[in-house]
Amino acid sequence: MNAVVQPGLPPFEAAVMRVPDLTEVMAAERQAYPVPWTHGNFVDSLAADYPAEVLRGPRAELLGYWVAMPGADEMHLLNITVVPAWQGRGLAVVMLDRLVDECRRRGLMQLWLEVRVSNERARDVYRRYGFTEVGRRRAYYPVVQGPREDAILMSLGVSS
Repeated sequence: MNAVVQPGLPPFEAAVMRVPDLTEVMAAERQAYPVPWTHGNFVDSLAADYPAEVLRGPRAELLGYWVAMPGADEMHLLNITVVPAWQGRGLAVVMLDRLVDECRRRGLMQLWLEVRVSNERARDVYRRYGFTEVGRRRAYYPVVQGPREDAILMSLGVSS
């Protein structure tokens, strides 16, 4: 684990996500989303050796996590989640910083993500971070009831 000190936040540690973390990750997924990722989604991502991290607080409690998929010269953020009790404190930006650092370490020039059209809070975080909206994926996200929800495709240039 890597200890991280961020002004305004308690000390926390970042670590590579492992299968034993998935019990807590799945509990957070179910709290955060009406249609969460499945346990299998996480297992498959870890088995494929995708970059993935968990953030843990001073009592080893889960604060957030992310999973991304590298490509030829780009990275695709698949899941980034701040545990609901910790939202609004800047942890998403901390995780984005760590992901951008991972892109730089790998020499990747572009970071992509999709976000629900209805998730204005996340879209605002991404825009403030420097992402631009570059497209729309129709009926991308499943919903509990009704038609699937569109996603906004966003991109960030990563300089070395």
